[in-house]
Amino acid sequence: MNRTLRTSSSAARLARAAVALTTAIGFAAAGASAATASTPATSTSRASTAFPNTVVPQPVSETASGTAFTLGASATIATDVANIGGYLAGILRASTGYQLPVSVGASSTGTLALRLSGAPASVGADGYQLTVTTSGVVVRAQQPAGLFHGVETLLQLLPAAVMSPTVKSGPWTVPGGTVLDYPRFEHRGAMLDVARHFFTVAQVERYIDEIALYKIDYLHLHLSDDQGWRIAVNSWPNLATYGGSTEVGGGPGGYYTQADYSAVVAYAQSRYITVVPEIDMPGHTNAALASYAQLNCDGVAPALYTGTDVGFSSLCVSADVTYTFIDQVVGELAALTPGPYLHIGGDEASSTSASDYATFIGRVQQIVAAHGKTVVGWHDITNTTLLPSTVAQFWDTTTSNSAVAAAAANGTKIIMSPANHAYLDMKYTKKTTLGQNWAGYTDVNKAYGWNPGAYLSGVGESSVAGVEAPLWTETIVTSADMDYMAFPRLPAIAELGWSPWSTHSQSAFDQRLGAQGPRWKAMGVNYYHSTQISWPTGS
Repeated sequence: MNRTLRTSSSAARLARAAVALTTAIGFAAAGASAATASTPATSTSRASTAFPNTVVPQPVSETASGTAFTLGASATIATDVANIGGYLAGILRASTGYQLPVSVGASSTGTLALRLSGAPASVGADGYQLTVTTSGVVVRAQQPAGLFHGVETLLQLLPAAVMSPTVKSGPWTVPGGTVLDYPRFEHRGAMLDVARHFFTVAQVERYIDEIALYKIDYLHLHLSDDQGWRIAVNSWPNLATYGGSTEVGGGPGGYYTQADYSAVVAYAQSRYITVVPEIDMPGHTNAALASYAQLNCDGVAPALYTGTDVGFSSLCVSADVTYTFIDQVVGELAALTPGPYLHIGGDEASSTSASDYATFIGRVQQIVAAHGKTVVGWHDITNTTLLPSTVAQFWDTTTSNSAVAAAAANGTKIIMSPANHAYLDMKYTKKTTLGQNWAGYTDVNKAYGWNPGAYLSGVGESSVAGVEAPLWTETIVTSADMDYMAFPRLPAIAELGWSPWSTHSQSAFDQRLGAQGPRWKAMGVNYYHSTQISWPTGS
């Protein structure tokens, strides 16, 4: 999972037009002679008879009408969900300079309408139907999350400059037609390691905004490791104040107060993302062991650790105080976490014997369940007896693992994060200055070039809960570093989790991904300009 510095129902798409002649970048370029803020709410124009190939993840179905809608200065937003209307208005106001008043309720009317009614049953909780006519745009969904995902697609159909934090010229044109869309997998995650290097609430919220653009719905926060403990626990205060006082390389570290953590959770919820907190154990625990001597079998607290080795630490599995500690930590964290999951780590426990490890995982699963949460653990836990509800996260580089396959056969759901495809901390090439290479080099086509539903022997599509892209931070210090390693690869993993496998096409994806470049530039995202992608002008 961390592997630090080692040596070594698929839904058929209903329709797909030919590759578009017009891209979002073309729309932006057309803006040089655009209408200004004095334009009306809408205007009618002819468009290509195909949707531009600009939306990531690829929708299930796109049917172009050959017309277009242009957003004007007098446009309005009507929404059944206030915060989604406000989110859309906030982005559009910043880039267009338009007022875009928002009205809330089923009886409201608007040029852009966001409705929790009229969507086909096939879209489920996360999907949506988006219809663009010459007079406006309607997004329909069955649940707020689906409505939010439809808004993300609308933003990608608009010119790239729509993501600018400052006013730009239009025209703000959307191709006409209908998009019907829903996800392949329920779990589409991103993981951020805040233990190796600490990141502030504002930095985490910035990352949430970035991943939400690609319909990610889980943020897995790696809150503890050998190098730092990042969440305040009232019953064990030294964990944060002492265990959180450093990081890789000896920096000052830091930690989240419980109010900080709750703020991150609430912000993620506003983007329809569920936070999954991780307390890694029994290994990766030096920060905790250094904070409390009684957690060590010999009663001696080790020094704080700022290196990058793994596998050397372990809680004292035989001590009763260990389980008191876990019960109290899990209890406080569960009370702060509205989502259903709590991640217990469980990887690389090289300093724990196999029998002790099995006993430990068994007891910890019961503790987590007693606090009303479902256990997630790295796939190492499949070597033990799992609760029926426990979820395993596969991180290895192989395509076969007998323990994982046996667990899947027994009903365990698997989150797919193969390190050689999905780990965002792997170097792109030998020349990449950030990251690691123990799982190989992973440029964007390799990140996209695997099938989560058929990757691991004995783990078929029905056993896969979804995908997750972990970003370990041994070498990541700033938000710019995070951007560089996550983009453009995170959208590749997002598409594998959302889009039907029948739509999988490297060449088409590369074109869609290229269209994100000008958007990321407008947003100030410090992305890696992979040579595998033809980045358009304005990237």
